[in-house]
Amino acid sequence: MARAKSPRNGNTRTTNAVTAPAVTNPEMKQNGSQTDLEAEIRRRAYELYAQRGYTPGHENDDWFVAEREILARYNQQQSA
Repeated sequence: MARAKSPRNGNTRTTNAVTAPAVTNPEMKQNGSQTDLEAEIRRRAYELYAQRGYTPGHENDDWFVAEREILARYNQQQSA
C-alpha cells in the first residue's frame, strides 16, 4: 500500500486553519482596538479557567463572562 504524501516526500497541498470569530463591534473597529480587546478577553477567560482549577468544559462560559467584563470596562472608559 502506498504511503500518504507529506511535506518531506513531495506533498505541496496546504490546509486552511479554522480560527475563532473575532469580537464584532463597529465602535471597536473604528478605534482600531478590536485586537487589543480580543486579547484582553482571551487573557481574562484564561484567568477564569485558572481560577476554576483548569477544569475543562466551561470554555464558552469563561469567554462570555470575560467578554462582558472587558466590554463593560471599555464602554465605561469611552463614556468617561
